[in-house]
Amino acid sequence: MKKIIFFVFFGFAGFIFPVCAQCEIKNRILADGTMVYFFDPAVFYTTKSKSLKINIITDKEQYFIALQPMPFPDKKEGKKVKDDLVISLSNNKDYKLTHYDTQYRNNDSVMQVLYLIKDKDINDFASYEAVTAKINMEGTEFIRDYNFKLHKAAIKKQLQCFLKKEE
Repeated sequence: MKKIIFFVFFGFAGFIFPVCAQCEIKNRILADGTMVYFFDPAVFYTTKSKSLKINIITDKEQYFIALQPMPFPDKKEGKKVKDDLVISLSNNKDYKLTHYDTQYRNNDSVMQVLYLIKDKDINDFASYEAVTAKINMEGTEFIRDYNFKLHKAAIKKQLQCFLKKEE
């Protein structure tokens, strides 16, 4: 009987703790003094030669989807990335996100492209999984449509965490 209780307890704990860890919001202060909040990026696409990570970043006023492609072009080419992002959600609607900024971080070891989520679309992104993305990051290997297989609910879960914290 003690063994059963032991396994049930640790099985339950193993289920609960990862759920709680999903809302681990991090923050940092930008050079202009703005506080931004974010999650560690989730891998949405990966092969032996390339990967694409996505996460949500917010300053509590606006929400952004941040894409981190690997490999990525040098700064001169990367700064030319200006096209918008189109994401299809599981509600069968397409959402056009406006390019906001292209950043190089961590001594230029990470390229991050930010896309603004419109205020009117926040609830949809917090309610539905990401299905596909039409990406045109000129100068990178990420010029095509991606059908997400990994962490399709990451955007939804991250936004839910942010919205829950604001209540």
